[in-house]
Amino acid sequence: MKHLLSPLTVNGHTLRNRIFSTGHMAVMLKDNLPTKRMVAYHEARARGGAGLIIIEAARAHPSGMSGRPAIRAYDDACIQGYAQIAHACQQHGAKVFAQLTHPGREMTTAADGTQLVALAPSAVPNERFHVMPRPLTMAQITDIVAGFETAAARLRKAGLDGVEVVASHGVLAAQFLNEKVNLRTDVYGGNRANRMRFLSDVLRAVRRGAGPDLVVGVRLSIDEKDHEGLEPDEMIEVSTSLATEDLVDYLNVTAGTSASLAGSTHIVPPMSFETAYTAPLAAEIKARVKVPVFVAGRINQPQIADEVLASGQADMCGMTRALIADPEMPNKTTAGRLDDIRACVACNQACIGHMLGGYPISCIQHPETGRELEFGTLKNTRTKKRVLVVGGGPAGLKAGAIAAERGHSVTLFEAEQYLGGQVRLAQLLPGRAEFGGVTTNLEREARAAGVDVHLATPATLASIADLAPQVVIVATGAVPRDIALAGADEGHVVDAWEVLQGTANVGSSVAIADWRCDWVGLGLAEKLALDGCSVRLAVNGITAGEAIPQYARDAWLGKLHRLGVEVIPYLRPFGIDADSAYFQHTLSNEPVVMEGIDTLVTSLGHASVTSLAVELVDAGFETHAIGDCASPRTVEEAVLEGLKVASAI
Repeated sequence: MKHLLSPLTVNGHTLRNRIFSTGHMAVMLKDNLPTKRMVAYHEARARGGAGLIIIEAARAHPSGMSGRPAIRAYDDACIQGYAQIAHACQQHGAKVFAQLTHPGREMTTAADGTQLVALAPSAVPNERFHVMPRPLTMAQITDIVAGFETAAARLRKAGLDGVEVVASHGVLAAQFLNEKVNLRTDVYGGNRANRMRFLSDVLRAVRRGAGPDLVVGVRLSIDEKDHEGLEPDEMIEVSTSLATEDLVDYLNVTAGTSASLAGSTHIVPPMSFETAYTAPLAAEIKARVKVPVFVAGRINQPQIADEVLASGQADMCGMTRALIADPEMPNKTTAGRLDDIRACVACNQACIGHMLGGYPISCIQHPETGRELEFGTLKNTRTKKRVLVVGGGPAGLKAGAIAAERGHSVTLFEAEQYLGGQVRLAQLLPGRAEFGGVTTNLEREARAAGVDVHLATPATLASIADLAPQVVIVATGAVPRDIALAGADEGHVVDAWEVLQGTANVGSSVAIADWRCDWVGLGLAEKLALDGCSVRLAVNGITAGEAIPQYARDAWLGKLHRLGVEVIPYLRPFGIDADSAYFQHTLSNEPVVMEGIDTLVTSLGHASVTSLAVELVDAGFETHAIGDCASPRTVEEAVLEGLKVASAI
């Protein structure tokens, strides 16, 4: 890891290594200002050894505010919060930059639910938010540029080390650069030099506000991956010009745009995307400029980052989700403890999934992230207890690891020959093999903490009584939920588990009854289509994948369309016969008949396995039911409940 762990100096500021946390919305603000929770969140990554922390995109001008929480960098009130983050991170040796931006037409609704007046270079709407913007006047452009200058001055006053101007992902500066969006005929439109003028003016203003000693950089989407987006040839020229004109101390390269559903999946690419797939874009820039080039995009392991750097494709690697999953990743890398790193699996569930829902971000594998004030420091137990964990899925593994780490004597019984629970099935879905890392990571934590793991050991009331535990944590999971279907004895019905385990012969024409509206229905449809089946996905919701993070869902829906999968929303299963599947429309209650069906595959949720927990309570044991045993949900809730229960024993 000599490349990843080597220092880099940018405008007099030495970054201790080449790992940085990119600017990302943490949803930890109050009144659009940083909170103690946000300070603790960033400090955890600085303490963990990150070389650079970039704080999320703040609004440089009030016209860029919407209902989505963002820091008011146009207000002096932001200085105190920025100063607290800077001090907390700098004391651990990390440098701290902050992002400044204006979203332009990329506006959501206002805090009161009304539609705001969005400003843009021209009256060209976006596809994702369906916003029709109002063209900026020259006076408004001047005022916004001035806002960047005064905002940068506030960051300097707060003691930050640098400022990053966001011109990526389709925000206002990118809109000016795009000839399909910028239709102006004045000095801010037309040829490339004119379309660059707004960004150039902003960068000069930021330099004036920040002063000569702070680092000033810019983030750019070199390929917006959109039918009307900026393309590499154009953006390579833009990047080269910015560096040649000495407007920036570094260039931060990424991909995607917020303007469309397809482009936005690249903002936080899911696990179906190749790791480090944006590095070649950075390499194109680095070959032409002298300033350092940063890059981000599915760089989730230190080995991958080191390869990017060693090959000369970039100078710094953004590893944001890797740091969310394991804030100690840089320190572990430095110590040579690569096998102890909790690798991000790019599920996008609790990080960007939370953000899009307006909740503080976290991690399904490491729920301590975002909850540093509550769980950042484990408290050792004063009274060592004998703790038995029944079930070796995510909930049981996390509970065992935390309980053992706190000083309890922990034994874990798993009925199967393997750990992981339903994760072992989830990783069998197409493009989801990486999800199996959840089990790998949690098992290593549990064994390292000293949990005594017993595989192929079903737990009974008698065997538990013989062990005489003082506390029993029951994580026995769930099984597929079944419902009565008319004609089930005549037609062919199998469940999702049977398909994934390879025990079902599904034939050539399949209907999937997808009540869950999550990864399972999407993954089954892709798997069966790839196997050559004709697939109709009947969804009990408004769309397939309704329950999962947008960026993962949208990429998957695009795949299914290319594979010829027919997605039919608003359906509930009713029955089946030898060659047809019968559904009912959930809104009209009218029947929907699918003819020519060999097999109906059901994904109807799960039923908790609770019998042991009930027996234990009746027998007087201190019993805690967690995960799907408590109620069938997702890995996120299972791991969080394991943390909470084990922290309280």
